[in-house]
Formats: sequence, structure tokens, C-alpha cells
Amino acid sequence: MVLNNLTFLIVFFIFISPSTHANEDFTHYAFANYLGSGLYRTSEQNTTVVNVPLNFNIDNNNAESWFFHTPISFGFFNFKWDDVPNGDFPSSIGTVTLTPGIEYHLRTSEHHELQTYFDLGYGINNNSGSGVGIMSAGVSSLLDLAFKKTHPIWVNRLFFAGYRSVDTAESETYSAVQSGIDMGTGIYWRWDWLGVDVEPRIFAAGYWYFDKLRFATPFADDVLVSNSLEVGITLAFSKPILWEWMGIERLGVSVRSGDGVQVWRLLFELPI
Repeated sequence: MVLNNLTFLIVFFIFISPSTHANEDFTHYAFANYLGSGLYRTSEQNTTVVNVPLNFNIDNNNAESWFFHTPISFGFFNFKWDDVPNGDFPSSIGTVTLTPGIEYHLRTSEHHELQTYFDLGYGINNNSGSGVGIMSAGVSSLLDLAFKKTHPIWVNRLFFAGYRSVDTAESETYSAVQSGIDMGTGIYWRWDWLGVDVEPRIFAAGYWYFDKLRFATPFADDVLVSNSLEVGITLAFSKPILWEWMGIERLGVSVRSGDGVQVWRLLFELPI
């Protein structure tokens, strides 16, 4: 993956609605934790979303599990990857989004699990001082498939997110359905310095938006997206690395494209 000369801008996501767009865009940070970490490219502009997963196990048994998660998303303005070797890092954080919530997992059989979540959060643009309240909910089905030693997982998700501006009462929604398969390679090795077993896994997923999602940039025409396809590879760890509360179970990269938009994503968890 070529990352040279990619400029760090905040990604702009605006959902089509009957109302006109306000002077300030909120969706680029309001929906950051649901669109995922990544380097977003559209209309020759490069943008970023950086998410840090924070997960805490509340209670679990063989059939049910409860989790409290507090993912944090950061955005940076005017930063280039090629600044890193020179020791130049962002001097300030452009946006911060925090969406704490409760997640419930129910194992319905040996090979199937249902998951659901509900979040209430807040996002702020540090440059303008404006903020938004955020609500999101979703349900997922995870099915373990038997295919040699690859242990595929078929995942289907339905989710919704919405925000409301604190100052202007402007609101937007983002909702989609996705389906994909995550498959192992059957290749394992031990990383003693992390204390985990590692397996490379590949995946593919499709996304269908209930309305056309608009990727907007300040210097080019908007791009409307009704569906997209994503493929990628991750390293799956036998247990979360670094600190368990961060929940980093995967490290990987993927590319998502559709209707003229190309997205490079950095992955820290199950990618689909």
C-alpha cells in the first residue's frame, strides 16, 4: 500500500436528505466510529478517520456476554505520512468523537451468535467549537462455517446511526446493511514478544446504503455512493494484544470501493 504524500484531512460524509446542507458539516466526525478507521480517497482528495477501540467485559458465560465499549475517534488536519521520518507529528487534534455503549452477545448454537448494541455519544470540532449528540444501534449475525482448516465466519449486520447538532439542531442519519466472509489461511506462527499465536486471514464484504451516501470534499464535486465492496487481509491474534481493554484482536489493511470512491482502511478488530 502506497502511503507517500497522502494528506491528512478530515473525511466528509453527508447523507442525502430533503433539507439543504448547513454551512458546517458534522457527519465527518459524528459517524467516524461507524465508518471505520481508514485513509479515504475521493475526487483526488485524501482524508482520514483514526479510531481507538476500548472494550471492557462486564459479564459472560457460555451463552451470554455483556460488554461496555467506548471507542474514540480522532481527526487531524494538514498532516502528511512523509512528515513522520522527520519527526513531524500533528500539532493539534481537529475532531474528537466518543461513543460509549452497551453490547450484548447471545450464542444461539455452537456455530452461531447474535450481537446487538446501543450507543449514545458526543463529537466535537475543536476548530469551530461545535458539537453533536450521537445515537447508534445495530444487530449482527455471526455464523461459523466448516471448511477444512480455514474456519470461515459469515457475518451479516444491520445498523443505524444519527446525530443532532447542539447549536443548530441540524440532524442526519447513516444506515446500512452489510454481508461478508472472513476466512483463515490455516497458517500459524508464534510471536513470543507479544505472547500470542498469529494467523493471516482474508475477507470480503459488501455494503448497501438505504439512501445514497454522499462523500463530499471542499474542493471538488460530491460523489454519491449506493453500495460498495471491500477486500482485505488481517493478522488475527489468539488474544488481544498490548492492553486487553483496548481489544486489539486484529491488525490489517483493506480497500473499499464503489461509485468512484476508494477507501484504504486500517483495521484493529474483526473487519466485517
